[in-house]
Amino acid sequence: METEQTLVLIKPDGVQRGLIGEVIARYEHKGLKIVGMKLQQLPRDTAETLYAIHHGKPFYDVLIEFIISAPIVALAIEGRDAIELVRILNGETDPRESQPGTIRGDFSINITHNIVHASDSPQSAQRELEIVFTPEERYKYHRMDEAILHPSVV
Repeated sequence: METEQTLVLIKPDGVQRGLIGEVIARYEHKGLKIVGMKLQQLPRDTAETLYAIHHGKPFYDVLIEFIISAPIVALAIEGRDAIELVRILNGETDPRESQPGTIRGDFSINITHNIVHASDSPQSAQRELEIVFTPEERYKYHRMDEAILHPSVV
């Protein structure tokens, strides 16, 4: 298990539906640590940079218009295997394929309006975190339960 950071965006639909606290609670209850958080309306150029990998795909323009349509909550999340754990908690990108108990499985049915975005690899996480957060906006601290959540391997 490796400690790593990942980016999560609570998309406009999650913000507009009042799901911010519910989404954050799921990550925290799993033992992940929020090391950066901000509410913001993404500028178009930032959204285009963030989703550049999808440029030219049929859904790209719809995705950009949606992600800039209302505020999002950006989260820098840290923990052991954080990228994989966040993606498990989120569920499948297409919520119709997500299991109940996942964020997408419980709260969405549309692939565009699927509540959250999360980095899919260590490389994507690093790139995306640098787009959304400055280094000064990510904090170092210890959770009080870290010794229980992550005991040293003997």
